[in-house]
Amino acid sequence: MTAADIDQAVVIIAAHLGRALSLEDLDGGLLAYSAHRPTADRVRTNFLLSKLVPPDVSAWQLSHGIATAVKPVPVPANSDLGMLGRVCVPLLARGFRVGYLWVLQLDDEQTPESILHELGIIRPELDALAEMLLNRSSADSNGRLASEGQFLAACLGDRDAVVAVGGWPCLHGRGPWRLATLLERGDNVQRNPAESGLLHRLSALHATLGIDTVLFSAGTETHAVLLLHDEIDGFDQSEVLRRFELEVARRGGQVAAPALLGLSEPFTDLRGLPGAYAEARSAVQAARVDAQLGRVVSFRALGVYQFLAVVGREVSAFESSLFSELRDLDRNGELLPVLELLYDKDGSVAEVAEHLHLHLHRTSVYNRLGRIRSLLGVDPLGGHARLELHLALKAVRWAGRPRL
Repeated sequence: MTAADIDQAVVIIAAHLGRALSLEDLDGGLLAYSAHRPTADRVRTNFLLSKLVPPDVSAWQLSHGIATAVKPVPVPANSDLGMLGRVCVPLLARGFRVGYLWVLQLDDEQTPESILHELGIIRPELDALAEMLLNRSSADSNGRLASEGQFLAACLGDRDAVVAVGGWPCLHGRGPWRLATLLERGDNVQRNPAESGLLHRLSALHATLGIDTVLFSAGTETHAVLLLHDEIDGFDQSEVLRRFELEVARRGGQVAAPALLGLSEPFTDLRGLPGAYAEARSAVQAARVDAQLGRVVSFRALGVYQFLAVVGREVSAFESSLFSELRDLDRNGELLPVLELLYDKDGSVAEVAEHLHLHLHRTSVYNRLGRIRSLLGVDPLGGHARLELHLALKAVRWAGRPRL
């Protein structure tokens, strides 16, 4: 969809309404405007010249709830700003907020009722404009790519990018936040980095359409990253995961495979983006190597993986003499899996015996436990030995994590 198509759509809507219009993106940037009309104010004139909504005007507009509105919102005049009354039309396509159309009231128009009535008549034209903006705002557009790059740079700790993201109008008043990472779990064919990055960007973008608690998405060659409102619930988390799996399969031309979602702790200052990103990555990495954690995992629930994930810390399982000895003696690989599962199940032999992948009778579990005790000369369920062996077993898993 070209800029000329959007310009023409705004001209048609302006002709229907007989008023001055301006179209802006979610960051307050000018996209299009109608030709000069008899009515104009200082705010409109400055906006057309600078092509960006100034902070004081943005604050006044946001204070009337436009960031979350789904219907036209009257914004009253503000003499201090030199601003006449106007109506903000949130433009949504398939549930995805794509921009705002501003309709300026006439000089002698005291209320917005006439505008609100006329907007109802031209609903099809407004919907068509929203669809144009959705196409323009796709993961292929230069503006979208620039925003994603800035967001990912902020997640990686670039100070200038953190400041820039902190200034995005769409995030004002939307905290506290959480970060999430989405990771494919299927064993699919290798893609080149460019293809993989595009797949994750598109899949994340379309998987989150209409989910208001997802504020932004981006993609890398290995995973997708989401900025969430802290109030996101389990239903929305599961829905994002389900949609992402379908989008990756549909766009990647592959069989649908389960995906994983890792969540950071909540944060109230966007300067916390780098730390939250590290937490979300650690959560999804742990979920990838340890299915016991589930498919939606928060950093808080990682247990010992929080310890293993500390940057610069590399714990080798073979630093444990007990683990090294048992690994050498477990030639058939039948002792360590039982021992790890027994630890994970808090020593419940019944739960270990019922585990789908082992198919063991309780007596077999006790027998293997006895063999371990005999081989090591210590009780593997006792205090320090248990701690040492359990940590070593998790260190083995952590060593096999995907590098993100």
